[in-house]
Amino acid sequence: MQSFLHVGCGPQTKAGLKGFNTDDWKEIRFDIDEKVHPDIVGTLTDMSGVETASMDAIFSSHNIEHLFPHEVPVALKEFSRVLKPTGFVVITCPDLQSVCQAVAQDQLLEPLYDSPAGPISAIDILYGHRGYIAQGNHYMAHKCGFTFKALCGAFAEAGFKSTFGGRGLKSFDLWLVAFKQDLPEEDVHRIGSSYLP
Repeated sequence: MQSFLHVGCGPQTKAGLKGFNTDDWKEIRFDIDEKVHPDIVGTLTDMSGVETASMDAIFSSHNIEHLFPHEVPVALKEFSRVLKPTGFVVITCPDLQSVCQAVAQDQLLEPLYDSPAGPISAIDILYGHRGYIAQGNHYMAHKCGFTFKALCGAFAEAGFKSTFGGRGLKSFDLWLVAFKQDLPEEDVHRIGSSYLP
């Protein structure tokens, strides 16, 4: 059985994660918040509780934007460290390009889509969910952001060799699968597409 690190898991489990929601994958839940009962408590920039080269994959949903820009390379080096040489990362985060298009159309406060947490506006995508932050959950504040080109570039600078993904069409997000090893393009597409919505 392969193991994947569910980074910033919150209350979620692998049940809703395409590609990981099978008996082939063992989920290791990782979060900064002890209240969600992760298997390992830690941060993206300090994953010392995870052994080097111990994971086959990492899944990270809407975590990286909570880092300051100078912390992003540190986090991606940590991702690389805990992955096996054949490992890969599946990551999703806000798409600043599409969000900025909404802002340019003067839609900063208008709801852009509905989420389980309620209506989401451009201001929530840019700076973090206002409701959660107002309740005192300052972990939810956004400190950086990405376009698809910038996200691919960050992973390349961290030593990842192959990438697959793109911009989401409905939720103003980016999806990327980044591989530690250099793979043939057909393998990158075949593997990558099996983990993306």
